[in-house]
Amino acid sequence: MAKTFQGTMGIVPALDIESPERFDLVVKATSGVEGVAGYKLGLTSVLRYGLKESMRRLRDLTDLPVLYDHQKAGPDMPDMAKKFTALCAEAEVDGLILFPVAGPTAVDGFVIEALNAGIAPVVGGEIPVADYGVSGGGYLIDDALDRILERAVADKADHFVLPARDVAKVARWSNWIAAHVEAPVVFLTGFGSLGGTMEGAFAAAKACPRRFAIVGRLITEAADPAAAAAKLYGEMQALDGAGA
Repeated sequence: MAKTFQGTMGIVPALDIESPERFDLVVKATSGVEGVAGYKLGLTSVLRYGLKESMRRLRDLTDLPVLYDHQKAGPDMPDMAKKFTALCAEAEVDGLILFPVAGPTAVDGFVIEALNAGIAPVVGGEIPVADYGVSGGGYLIDDALDRILERAVADKADHFVLPARDVAKVARWSNWIAAHVEAPVVFLTGFGSLGGTMEGAFAAAKACPRRFAIVGRLITEAADPAAAAAKLYGEMQALDGAGA
């Protein structure tokens, strides 16, 4: 049975780490830290060991929930959804970060197949890169994530991932999610060098009481990953106490 993220807030270290030794060190150091709610597993480990073996190695280190980020799953032919989610279920991941930008049928396919497999679809569609959308010189229309969210919610998704750097967008998306989903879970990502701040993003997403921060290098490259994770969680608690 898939594990669920507990509580109303927490830190999710992103394990996009090239060194297996560093990977193990970070998980061992942080898995017992108050406020560390789970982990995000990425392709750096999966390309080396495979998904099932990566999950086995991670499960030797922690019992916390694990999101798998395929960098990014979902922009594919809809009929790939069943094959992909079946392999993820076999590996016993707990949630899948999905960017189904290939269209409405891709949203339907990946969200519904994840739910059918007992895995939480964590739906997004925008990364914290300045030239991602058309207005910044990119290729996707600026309201792509708005459309994806609407379709995903119709398919019963209730977990979402939002880029933290643009607080106006985070507020708009969070307000919409809160108005259309009962007890949603929002993951915020892209802190530090990617432009997001805990103070800005956490406050902007306040319409959704259950907020988690996916944090990579601020933790994984810190001299003391446990202290870094604890500090970030302390900031989150302080903001929550201040009414953010």
